[in-house]
Amino acid sequence: MGAYDFESIDLDALRARPGTKWRAARPDDGIAAWVADMDFAVAPPIADAVAAALATGDLGYPDWFKKETPAALAFRERMAHRYGWEVPGDGLVELAEVVQGIELTLHLATRPGDGILLMTPVYPPFHEASGFAHRHAVEVAARWTGGRWEWDREELERAAPRARVLLLCHPHNPTGRVFERDELEFLADLAERHDLLVISDEIHSELLYDGRSHIPFASLSPAAAARTVTINSPSKPFNIAGLRWAVMHVGPAGLREMIGALPGHLLGSANLVGVMAAAAAWTVSDDWLDAVVEHLGGQRHRLAALLATHLPGAAYAIPESTYLAWIDCTRLGLEPEPYEAFREVGVELSPGLRFGEPGRAFVRLNFATSGAILDTIVERMATAVPAGS
Repeated sequence: MGAYDFESIDLDALRARPGTKWRAARPDDGIAAWVADMDFAVAPPIADAVAAALATGDLGYPDWFKKETPAALAFRERMAHRYGWEVPGDGLVELAEVVQGIELTLHLATRPGDGILLMTPVYPPFHEASGFAHRHAVEVAARWTGGRWEWDREELERAAPRARVLLLCHPHNPTGRVFERDELEFLADLAERHDLLVISDEIHSELLYDGRSHIPFASLSPAAAARTVTINSPSKPFNIAGLRWAVMHVGPAGLREMIGALPGHLLGSANLVGVMAAAAAWTVSDDWLDAVVEHLGGQRHRLAALLATHLPGAAYAIPESTYLAWIDCTRLGLEPEPYEAFREVGVELSPGLRFGEPGRAFVRLNFATSGAILDTIVERMATAVPAGS
């Protein structure tokens, strides 16, 4: 991991942070392991880029106002270099965050009563976005096959005719699944046969383990590209969510026209400092990213060993991506919700039911911290479990 130290993290310093992650924990002794922010300091090249932006003394309108920003150009170059996807010249929209792009697309491309196909359990804003303005979720729940989480293709076939949109979390949050090419090709064929718009949230695409490779959904074929809205951001892999920058590529021509017809200031414009940070993330921060992925790869195995020792009744599949663990607490005897029991002992996790009904009796744990803090998290969780569970 070279010069990067992901182990020397002070709990008191974390508790003094102003962000939402640690503000939600119990003030004096709580530990936050819920929302998808890492506990690590930002990559030095990103910090330098932000400092350089401030050092100019100029926080006025940038010279790329109403044009593609340096971050958007970095996105194009990164998709081509890293994933072999040549992003088409038109259809790029810069945003404050990924969920903004999802809600914008659903607002323009669907009508009240339309179905939104969700592969559950899934990131909570997917449920919230699909439920607004009388759209409704068409859910297909994952099944545990003994080695990984899978979605039954026959169930997806039955669900697709009731949907207008496939809202895809790719890689998948919270299960940590990385979709393989044959799975993506099945989904692309499903979308083609049932004329589904695909919204592909690829924000975790750079947090993959064991040599796996991300495949942008729009890169599968020209037909897939023509019906896909791809949304991405460096916010998760580079820990800069608060700087509020994301990007969306709109494949469907009709949807591009609708977005182009919106009032000029309705979507706002890209944040100057966020753009500089995102551009630095995608152009000069890969050494840091490689180091953090190496650390996180070890953390997911460390967590497996900790659970086996301290919470042997918990079931956990080591994730293929993300820094989020999806933990089944069914056998721990924590009623009615394990999240509440763990909160009582000062560990703030994400409650499974926020990810849909398949998340009942689950919690999601963020392991993007030091090994010592992860040890403390699991040891404390164990104190919430009744003896004999």
